[in-house]
Amino acid sequence: MPRMNGLEATRLLRADPRFASVPILALTANAFDDDRAACLEAGMNDHLGKPIEPERLYGKVLEWLSRR
Repeated sequence: MPRMNGLEATRLLRADPRFASVPILALTANAFDDDRAACLEAGMNDHLGKPIEPERLYGKVLEWLSRR
């Protein structure tokens, strides 16, 4: 993203009570354990490393939407 990264965007969303329960999933090429930890610490609910397998992505989206 040109003006902010996903971690910054997530922190801003989580700071707004209207978005506290909206699932946020990281879809990133940064797939190391430290990257996953940074995403979760920023407030993301889950982390999927690329390449993304469509079935896995759909499963994760359904999983998180069903928790709402």
